[in-house]
Formats: sequence, C-alpha cells, structure tokens
Amino acid sequence: MRVVLRALALLRLSAGQTAAQAATTLGLTPKAVREIGRRYEEGGLEQALYEKARPGAAPLLDPGQQQRLIAMVCSDPLEGYARWTVRLIAQEAVKRKRVPKVGRETVRVLLRSHDLKPWREKNVVRGRTRRRVHREDGRGVGRL
Repeated sequence: MRVVLRALALLRLSAGQTAAQAATTLGLTPKAVREIGRRYEEGGLEQALYEKARPGAAPLLDPGQQQRLIAMVCSDPLEGYARWTVRLIAQEAVKRKRVPKVGRETVRVLLRSHDLKPWREKNVVRGRTRRRVHREDGRGVGRL
C-alpha cells in the first residue's frame, strides 16, 4: 500500500500539483509528499518508492546463552516449585549466571520459538536418569 501511495504522489507531483494538494487527495502529509519527491530527484524511482532495509535490533541472547537457558528449562524445577514459570526462568538464569540479564519477554519468545511449555510439564523433554548398558554376553539390556 505504501508503494502505491508513493507512486500516486509522484504522479500528482509530475502532473503539476503542489505537495499540499497531492497530500490532501492521498491522505498524506505535505512533508511526506515532499520527501517522496526529494528521494525521487536524488535516487530515482527505486529510492522514491521503496525503503532501505532496516537492520533491526540485535539479538539479546547469543546461541550459547539460548542453549543454556533451554537446558535449564529441560531440567527439574527448583525445589519447592512444581514446574518452571517464565518469571522463575528469568530470575534463575541471572542468578545461576547463565546470562548477564534477561527479561521475561525474551524468555517467553525463546521458549515459544523452541515450542517449549514448561508450565505444562508433559511437554518438557527430560533426560534419562539412568543409562542403559548392553551386556557383552548378549543376554539383554541392563541398567546402571
């Protein structure tokens, strides 16, 4: 929609309308129409119609920190708690020095991206507490 409005603004400007007239008919501000015209004069049609790519915010956690948080969530919760909560994960991650600082929303997004729901205990993967060992005589499987 933005590209179409910018193209229409350029058409109106090329037809001789002022920035204020074009802005009124298109529902834009005169400043926006002038800016579109300026970008067209400086960089051509591509620059007038399309925005430059925005870099976006840098990730708050590096992959190692993400893995440490996920590993913590997949372990048993703290003593006295039945399951992990987003708030508890954020507090405990900083306390255990897994990450320098982390907010609840960052934890929530990370858990969602890994499809983890620790507050629903059955969805969290738990590691085995015992290893299986194959016997050398081939008579079956034992446990350590």
